[in-house]
Amino acid sequence: MTRRLAEVARKVGVSEATVSRVLNGKPGVSESTRTAVLTALDVLGYERPTQLRGERARLVGLVLPELQNPIFPAFGEIIGNGLAQQGFTPVLCTRTAGGVTEADYIELLLQQHVSGVVFAGGNYAQADAAHEHYARLTERNLPTVLINAAIEDLSFPTVSCDDAVAAEQALTHLVSLGHTKVGMVLGPDDHVPSRRKQHAFEAAAKAANIDVEPDWFEHAMYSLEGGQAAAARLVKRGITGIVCASDPQALGAIRAVRRQGLSVPQDVSVIGYDDSAFMNCVDPPLTTIRQPIEAMGRAAVELLTMQINGASVTDEELLFEPELVVRGSTAPSTR
Repeated sequence: MTRRLAEVARKVGVSEATVSRVLNGKPGVSESTRTAVLTALDVLGYERPTQLRGERARLVGLVLPELQNPIFPAFGEIIGNGLAQQGFTPVLCTRTAGGVTEADYIELLLQQHVSGVVFAGGNYAQADAAHEHYARLTERNLPTVLINAAIEDLSFPTVSCDDAVAAEQALTHLVSLGHTKVGMVLGPDDHVPSRRKQHAFEAAAKAANIDVEPDWFEHAMYSLEGGQAAAARLVKRGITGIVCASDPQALGAIRAVRRQGLSVPQDVSVIGYDDSAFMNCVDPPLTTIRQPIEAMGRAAVELLTMQINGASVTDEELLFEPELVVRGSTAPSTR
């Protein structure tokens, strides 16, 4: 007990006596100090006293699928800063292969009595993944926000980049450069944003009187290796333009083109998605679809804090328009 008091006191910058008064529910402590002590208790991993366990901490779970793809740390930074400005402490939860699952993280967050959860990519976007743990959030009436498209029947507010517009922008750009054989490297087959991109791509191609073959679509993991393997198959089919669902996939596609003795963009044009860090520094600089992550992150924080403060928020999806950023990985078709 003495060690716990000392650690919490150091964390908050108050006396052990003040911490003791908070933990024992005694008067004479300001609300801001009381909140700071309880938050420090949660952050340090100590259980709250029984009489305080029903109260939510000033903690917010920030659940990300990975950190290798630069877009997720970027989202994490924007959302984390936004939460801190609102007086909340973000708790980063990152899944790893064979490690803690998303459902496990939800249980841990609920045990810490978090005030809410923000997901930036996760099982909610995959139709075939487990979704039972989202019901736990609904049962607890816990404020929750999702970033980017989710499966149907999840009644959480969602902030998304418009996948349909993104696919149309990419195809229109390549068609303007004379490409008629354009393929896509998408995420997993059950991934909702990928399905949206493919449907929009097919509709835009039809409107442009371009025939698209079924084998011009490849599904892969959101990684350099996944993009390389998928793009290699497309190039062998004579594709001259490749639209990828992530920047790492696009970098893999460039590698695949080069390993077949061809060049980017002279032989094959490549477009990425996200405009994550340093895509203007690769060789060639990557043409990509930029997600407005700053605006999306701010909107996610606002939706979450509104719920925490008791405001009514609809579960409608807020769509943000992406931007085509043209760089050196696309050029007029020569084939």
